[in-house]
Amino acid sequence: MTKTTWVCIILICFCFVSFGQKSLDGIKKEYDSLTKNTKYGNNPDAGKYYDIRGFKMYCETYGEGEPLLLIHGNGASISAFVKQIPFFSKKYKVIVADSRNHGKSTDKLDSLSYEMMADDYAALLSQMKIDSAYVLGWSDGGVNGLLLAIRHPEKVKKMVITGTNLQPDSSAVSPDVLKRVTRTYNMFEKMFSGKEAKTPLDSIVYKYIKLLVEQPNIAEEELHKIRIPTLVVGGDHDVIKPDHTLKIFKNIPNAYLWILPNSGHYTLVTRTDEFNNIANDFFTTKYRKIEDRDRDF
Repeated sequence: MTKTTWVCIILICFCFVSFGQKSLDGIKKEYDSLTKNTKYGNNPDAGKYYDIRGFKMYCETYGEGEPLLLIHGNGASISAFVKQIPFFSKKYKVIVADSRNHGKSTDKLDSLSYEMMADDYAALLSQMKIDSAYVLGWSDGGVNGLLLAIRHPEKVKKMVITGTNLQPDSSAVSPDVLKRVTRTYNMFEKMFSGKEAKTPLDSIVYKYIKLLVEQPNIAEEELHKIRIPTLVVGGDHDVIKPDHTLKIFKNIPNAYLWILPNSGHYTLVTRTDEFNNIANDFFTTKYRKIEDRDRDF
């Protein structure tokens, strides 16, 4: 691994994490330790490769019950849900995979898009003979969740998304984060101009950065196609602007909104118990649309 690659990986991590309090620093250290040492993502008893649309997609399943698909974010993998899998596997059949070009799901194609990954997840559910599932998507996993619900509506029963954006620009993303990501992207563009990547990892990281800078590009009108109940979540200090999270909520017909106070992009890590319980309640409780006089209560 080159020194440049290490720098870029660190930049990616810091782009999505902002912990200002000492107690949150402790949470971050604990979470980092858990993801490095967990069995999740490296469990042969639970894992299996599926031939999905031209590549082998690695997936692990835990528990029994209604299927729940967990979708991780950019540059992450199955282990990102180290604090969700033990909780939800007590009540659900948890399906958690490494997205295309992430973790163990290697892909040699040069292109990578959220649409490709959403279609991959639809194909994975079909191969597993699962007609539809609850979906929980974090960060770019939320983007994949939105596109899964738009492109394959029959596959999604209910959905929770957190820290999700429709566009890759300053209307959606915090300016300082966008500036750092763009700077890293420009550095890679210079490195690879007319050249092959020095290592396979360089190529993978470049795909991640390119994805962040150029995608997603989801029109608000596309959200109107999502008819299933959706819980839209964000931190009030998320790298995704709260106004943008509000826009997503307003454009999904049957949506709830939950903005966590004093919270950043890692809502399901810094507020694990609260997040897991609210998500579970949302999945198990009948959707109620509040209209007219109901707003008085």
